[in-house]
Amino acid sequence: MDAEQTALLVAGILIFIDLVVRVIAVIVVPRNRRPTAGMAWLLTIFFLPYIGVLFFLLIGNPKLPKHRRRKQAEVDRYIRESTHGVERVSDSGEWPAWFEGVVRLNRNLGSMPLIGSNSASLIGDYQGSLDAMTAAVRQAKRYVHVEFYILAYDTTTAPFFDALGDAVARGIDVRVLLDHVASFRVKGYRKTLKRMTAMGVRWQLMLPVQPLKGRYQRPDLRNHRKILVVDGEVGFMGSQNVIDRSYNKRSNVRRGLKWKELVTRVEGPIVAGLDAIFATDWYLETGEEPERDLAVLLDGPGEAQDLDCQVVPSGPGFPNENNLKLFLALLYAAEERIIITSPYFVPDEAMLRAISGATQRGIHVELFVSEIGDQALVYHAQRSYYEALLRGGVKIYMYQAPYILHSKHFTIDDDVAVIGSSNMDIRSFELNMEVSLLVRGASFVREMRAVEDGYRRDSRELTLDDWMRQPLRSTVLDNLARLTSALQ
Repeated sequence: MDAEQTALLVAGILIFIDLVVRVIAVIVVPRNRRPTAGMAWLLTIFFLPYIGVLFFLLIGNPKLPKHRRRKQAEVDRYIRESTHGVERVSDSGEWPAWFEGVVRLNRNLGSMPLIGSNSASLIGDYQGSLDAMTAAVRQAKRYVHVEFYILAYDTTTAPFFDALGDAVARGIDVRVLLDHVASFRVKGYRKTLKRMTAMGVRWQLMLPVQPLKGRYQRPDLRNHRKILVVDGEVGFMGSQNVIDRSYNKRSNVRRGLKWKELVTRVEGPIVAGLDAIFATDWYLETGEEPERDLAVLLDGPGEAQDLDCQVVPSGPGFPNENNLKLFLALLYAAEERIIITSPYFVPDEAMLRAISGATQRGIHVELFVSEIGDQALVYHAQRSYYEALLRGGVKIYMYQAPYILHSKHFTIDDDVAVIGSSNMDIRSFELNMEVSLLVRGASFVREMRAVEDGYRRDSRELTLDDWMRQPLRSTVLDNLARLTSALQ
């Protein structure tokens, strides 16, 4: 065989392989995937077949390994069975007509019941929330459970870590969960682990990417939850990580960026719900079964407090997009107004339709976002939706620099709110393990309204005329980023 024939044979083989890759991609890629995501992956593979296949094999599966999902299903079944009938809520005759259906939806998706007799307060000051958590740990008598996406020992968080160490010295059981990849990427990761080990804290990495130790899943499936529980009596959850406000990044310090967060401190039986999330994640990572009976904790005595609360876990360990379905249900249920705060707002088609449908029903809709971004791709993808939202009647407020508005919450009408770790983007809907807290109670919503009023004072309203003056290069960047956001 001469050189020309060899070249033709090689070319033929490559063309055949290319054709096979494309045919297999058409069969495999769209299966059980959003149409937009499937189309984005197919376009990537068709234009860049070898690179596209490599990336698809690396990050193409949006679910955790089967054994993790099986364990999650076992825990969910146990929670549903053990908490049957423990609901203790306010007079349901005062609920909005649609609220019972939303509660049932959350129960079916995330297994957790709605529980009454709770109280909650909001903390919008970054240092104030760290101080409050530190004070709670210092008062611990039995145990402390810490679970954060990012946990870093630095000069800002040192008092919190000192409190954990003092608790261990008093004989308190202190357990810590931190996301492996997210915490690994920040400055001082190894110092943080050494510090906890030296203190005697029992710590565990969440979703570790350690293939040599047999621990691996898609590397960008992350545990994004932020939870602190002390003695099952006091809980904290929301948007804030345990790290300096600059995230200890030179680029953030150079730009003068400061994170603006919102955390809720809760008391009452619902704290056991947050504890159940921690216990589940600890079990999934360590194999250690929960030591406390969730049903007993949820059904324990509570003071006559006025909030009905429901914990809603979500993530790639569940068969459904629990947080997205909760958000959609509330958007469709709203009768007067919807106020959304999300640092990374990259909605899917269903959410866009729900929001546009709300404004067309005469609902007042506001969206709070940051004027500047810390993640270029998400920032530009988010901006690509502004024109459609503005034309649809949504009021957009841009929280002014140098702050990154990182809070994640929204209110529906006058007595229902959601706060938690979940952004309103595809990553939070599909790839991240998140936790949200549904709260029904006018007092809590009034406090949330005061927070929103503060945001409004520190923001500038974006008008359609302002937006249409954006330069062409920004529009191109926004649209390109929007296309990449579908590669999930």
